[in-house]
Amino acid sequence: MSRPVLLVVAHGSRDPRAQQTVRALAGRVSALAPDAEVRAAFVQNAEPSLAGALAAAGGRRVVVVPLLLSAGYHLGHDIAELAARAGAPVAAPLGPDPGLIPALAGRLRAAGASAGTPVVLAAAGSADPRAIAGARSQAALLAAHLQAPVLAAFAAAGRPPVDEAVTALAARTGGPVAVASYLLAPGVFHDRLRASRAAWISAPLGDHPAVAALAVDRFRGLLAPAPPAIMTFERR
Repeated sequence: MSRPVLLVVAHGSRDPRAQQTVRALAGRVSALAPDAEVRAAFVQNAEPSLAGALAAAGGRRVVVVPLLLSAGYHLGHDIAELAARAGAPVAAPLGPDPGLIPALAGRLRAAGASAGTPVVLAAAGSADPRAIAGARSQAALLAAHLQAPVLAAFAAAGRPPVDEAVTALAARTGGPVAVASYLLAPGVFHDRLRASRAAWISAPLGDHPAVAALAVDRFRGLLAPAPPAIMTFERR
């Protein structure tokens, strides 16, 4: 029997740095899942498209793992609809999840933020309230880990915007603020974070080993067999 296809699916960007990051992450996932053939696809703005990648699987078993940090339109519509037509199960998004904490904290340390520094968790944002709630949940998880204030903010849709959150948190705490990039890859949203006047801005989560491990966990969760049914017999 051929190995199943673990299809990691990112939002997609015309920025070549973003595409390179997704492919690097797919490489890390592949190293952690030798029992699967790992391929990458994109919802938009890059190739291969999700539709093309599903067609290229040629009837093999496919498990779709979205490289998304929250629920939202792309997961609930674009990915779900195409995967359903192909008969491929779709895993939950990567976030919010405690498994992302090592990546977020590690990127902050690499940026130079010291322990106890207040943090703005900068997500892309969305008109979907589930995405906003997800970012706030991830901020709470990070705050518990860092033992420091963490405020969720948004680079595009959603409030507060990142620059306002940095200013407000600095005024509240009386010290410098770090921005934790709650983004998968570099691109226009991460570039916007530089306007926030934060003392430190972390790199995107990218191909951090913790992100790869979480993607493999999502894959294995869908591969796990269902527990056997327990049959009961009525005494007569």
